[in-house]
Amino acid sequence: MKFSSFSSQVTRNDRSRHVIKRPAHWPAAQNKPESAVVSTHKTGPQGFGSPSVYHAVIVIFLEFFAWGLLTAPTLGALHETFPKHTFLMNGLVQGVKGLLSFLSAPLIGALSDVWGRKSFLLLTVFFTCAPIPLLKISPWWYFAVISVSGVFAVTFSVIFAYVADITQEHERSMAYGMVSATFAASLVISPAIGAYLSQVYGDSLVVVLASAIAMLDICFILVAVPESLPEKMRPASWGAPISWEQADPFASLRKVGQDSTVLLICITVFLSYLPEAGQYSSFFLYLQQIMGFSPESVAAFIAVLGLLSIVAQTVVLSLLMRSIGNKNTILLGLGFQILQLAWYGFGSEPWMMWAAGAVAAMSSITFPAVSALISRTADPDQQGVGQGMVTGIRGLCNGLGPALYGFIFYIFHVEFLTFVLILCLRHVFHLQSAIIPGPPFLFGACSVLLALLVALFIPEHPHMGARAGSWKKHTSPHGHSHSPHPPGEAKEPLLQDTNVSSLPQFTQGHYPGQQCFRTQLCSLIRRA
Repeated sequence: MKFSSFSSQVTRNDRSRHVIKRPAHWPAAQNKPESAVVSTHKTGPQGFGSPSVYHAVIVIFLEFFAWGLLTAPTLGALHETFPKHTFLMNGLVQGVKGLLSFLSAPLIGALSDVWGRKSFLLLTVFFTCAPIPLLKISPWWYFAVISVSGVFAVTFSVIFAYVADITQEHERSMAYGMVSATFAASLVISPAIGAYLSQVYGDSLVVVLASAIAMLDICFILVAVPESLPEKMRPASWGAPISWEQADPFASLRKVGQDSTVLLICITVFLSYLPEAGQYSSFFLYLQQIMGFSPESVAAFIAVLGLLSIVAQTVVLSLLMRSIGNKNTILLGLGFQILQLAWYGFGSEPWMMWAAGAVAAMSSITFPAVSALISRTADPDQQGVGQGMVTGIRGLCNGLGPALYGFIFYIFHVEFLTFVLILCLRHVFHLQSAIIPGPPFLFGACSVLLALLVALFIPEHPHMGARAGSWKKHTSPHGHSHSPHPPGEAKEPLLQDTNVSSLPQFTQGHYPGQQCFRTQLCSLIRRA
């Protein structure tokens, strides 16, 4: 397993936030009298100080720290609620959530561009955290609400737009890295803390603590977070329309076949990320229920894998890109992915899982290398188009992968080991399984092998001008921020330059490890 991307919903959402042409009934910002251009801070709750990256960091830390605490209790509740078809139901729940996130992320991004960040930040955090108290009240409702919460599970999209509002273009890479590092820290420590509290005090305390932290996050947004999008950049009325082309989640997918190189890259991404998305949805459940890992061991596994992936995506990735090149780095990452999936599929001992986890950390170099290759394939003014195609495919896999893995577990009759809990000691004993543990992982290895064969045909140095030209021919004047605008037509400055994929870290010679690590970790914790 590798930490390749949560969501990759963020870049897909950022890609969807292209320029919005101001309808005629909107007053042009430059023609407003100075008194009419009022800061959002004066028309709504003022918050604490001016908008800053620290506001975004606190919001992200609190939300994902709360969810990280629930890793161990959620695994137990899933088995207790669906004892006969646990993997199948887990796949359906996560699959529905992934598909809803894929469909809703562009719309929420477009609406936040028009109506401001704070209200949508409050909305996404509230509905994303709404299922937490239900874990002890009604597990059935807990998993049902989790599945439909995918409609609003795009907090990172709004957070990165918030950061883009308040930073200059040359500052955003560092600001995004700060948000990503905060998220990584919450992921590394919170599952271990939750597992310890669950062992010592019980699951109820963990759920109460997670609910309290989620409420604190909501109150912080409501009271302390100032609006970042200037009011002069928004329509005069909340009833003003948006371009529905922006909200179309399939817009980027329609452009895949317009260029042979991009088509090869997208096929590679689909074949490699489909099993990865399914793996995220079931792997920690698999470790605990099939391999006999304790909740504490699962939490330690997450922490170690996270730390190793950080090293792989910073030090190792940079060395490989300079020494063997972009394409060979992709091929090497796919090779590591095949190895770790096959090891998970045939492995029957806990030490094999730990060893395969180290290989999985190395396989996390694949998507940063793919993103870098896309950035080299496109001209600078078409970065969002190319990255949007890839992230759109990854978002679709987030819905298909979990359901596929759950179905494969079901048809191969993979059952959970029988656990006998000694309540006073909370020790876990298990029976031996008489079948190959992980058929879905073997399917995933075959899928990634096909991706490797396709990637062999990707040119190392594609003709950049030809690529960009083919995309530009198919670009709608309403759909992308790089379309020409008539002289008198106002446009949203934020939307011109806030695509994550068009930031300096995606240009030739830079590697988008930080942003990719954020998407990888986000996918992981949402499925844990």
